[in-house]
Amino acid sequence: MKKLLVLGVGNILMMDEGAGVHAIHKFWKEKENYDETLVDFIDGGTFTQDIFYLFEEYEQVLVLDIVRAGHEPGTLYSLDENDLVKNEKQVLSLHDVDLLDSLDMARMRGHRPKLKVVGIEPDKIDWGTEMTPVLVKALPSFMNVAREHIEKLLN
Repeated sequence: MKKLLVLGVGNILMMDEGAGVHAIHKFWKEKENYDETLVDFIDGGTFTQDIFYLFEEYEQVLVLDIVRAGHEPGTLYSLDENDLVKNEKQVLSLHDVDLLDSLDMARMRGHRPKLKVVGIEPDKIDWGTEMTPVLVKALPSFMNVAREHIEKLLN
């Protein structure tokens, strides 16, 4: 069992909705900085419950996604699973319900990893393959927060 799955989710055809996937694509370019026996970086796309079986192979899952909580676009969030369940105003795009359900399915099959989320507040979600300038500017900070969590989770 590997220590960590870093899962980027989102729809890259819907502007800022694809921030988590864009981040994963950048992590792929720096994979040599990480021990591949401990961590995997996966593009989860629009994430469906069909990939719940992946969770069984990891101790922890770090999800990179947008978070719509009504703050300024580009605002960064670090959330634990309790934050997602207890705070109904904290909405992780459309993927959070599938994500929590998938974790429960993994538990029923024998192993449920711990969940952590790094999120970013979107500016605009509409048809388009480019993120808005606000999110393009905030993406390096989003990546840095994710790197900090990866480092903590791997140690």
